[in-house]
Amino acid sequence: MTTVVRPRPRVTSLHVFCAVLLAAVLARPLITDAFDAPALRTAATVFVAVCLQALPFLVLGVLLSGLIAGFVSPVVLRRVLPARTAAAVPVAGAAAMVLPGCECASVPVARRLIGQGAPEAAALTFLLAAPAVNPVVLVATATAFPDAPEMVGARFLGSIVTACAMGWLWQRAGRSEWITRRLAPTVDGIGRGRWAVVAETARADLVAAGAFLVVGALAAATMRVLVPPEWLDALAGRILLGIAAMAVLAVVLSLCSEADAFVASSLSMLPLLPRLVFLVVGPAVDLKLVALQAGTFGRAFAVRFAPVTFVVAVAAAVGASLLVFGGVR
Repeated sequence: MTTVVRPRPRVTSLHVFCAVLLAAVLARPLITDAFDAPALRTAATVFVAVCLQALPFLVLGVLLSGLIAGFVSPVVLRRVLPARTAAAVPVAGAAAMVLPGCECASVPVARRLIGQGAPEAAALTFLLAAPAVNPVVLVATATAFPDAPEMVGARFLGSIVTACAMGWLWQRAGRSEWITRRLAPTVDGIGRGRWAVVAETARADLVAAGAFLVVGALAAATMRVLVPPEWLDALAGRILLGIAAMAVLAVVLSLCSEADAFVASSLSMLPLLPRLVFLVVGPAVDLKLVALQAGTFGRAFAVRFAPVTFVVAVAAAVGASLLVFGGVR
């Protein structure tokens, strides 16, 4: 008689992440009672609030990203792109609105598009637009800024302008030889079930994005407690310094676009413009994206593309603020 050996349940990084997050939420009263200090209570409140507000949108975003990885082939997007590169760029930006994905997922999708013959400029436009203008991100932004609904329109405008501007810049000044890694393997459904691809993609994205969410929430809580109020008043009064500081913070924190709006909204002591810069720059260029781009397309690409994207994103955010807010707010 044949004995069927059932595989043992395996504890993955997703289980660990969920357990740690649940423990942090449940243990908050114990932690604050053990360290009965107003500053610690404030920090714990900010940290838990940011995590709990952002988590539903983060989960929804990674689930949609997994479904797209498992069921939507880049061939579909390739077929709807116009033959002319200049026209394909805004179409790729519009396609990002209906094909949501996080920053980590958009990089391999752009690589597959280039491998299937799509114009490089259109693929790079999709890379920048997908994590920034999709419905999940926009709804999360509206939820995070209930008292400033115009932030949604400003973020959309700044992000789509950044994506299309970089696409057109690549069309005019980019060089194909800068992309030195074109045939690296990608995660797809070949040899695997589609639902297996969905589960694995969602699990990997949730763990990676969840880790950065925790870092961002800790940074927001730390800034709220440890940064002297006069420093924040100085940033609020010196708009150029505030823009530069928030742009650099977006690059360093490397938050997932489904969660960054809640971190930005927690910094309510700053004007809207620096926080808008944070939201536009973050999905376009940050440390993890630079590393992904270098590993996917090569260092020659990353060292040229990332700095220019940073400058364009800051300029687009400022321009969007002038158009949507009617000035500096």
